[in-house]
Amino acid sequence: MEVRFTPEQEAQIIRAAKSQGTEAERLVRDAALHFIDDANFRAAVLEAEACAGRGEFIEEDEMDARFEEMLRS
Repeated sequence: MEVRFTPEQEAQIIRAAKSQGTEAERLVRDAALHFIDDANFRAAVLEAEACAGRGEFIEEDEMDARFEEMLRS
């Protein structure tokens, strides 16, 4: 995949990367991956809200077990 920036945008990215002690390519890649993680989290929250709105809940013990499993994986 290739992404194109204006020269001004590229200069801003390079300055931001330098200020963080990294390379521009890594900064852009990390930002894109962070965006994907954030979008996935928001989707999960919306689904959870929809489930709660329908009255679909699980018991606390089951939630604790699911949470522990998530931490292990």
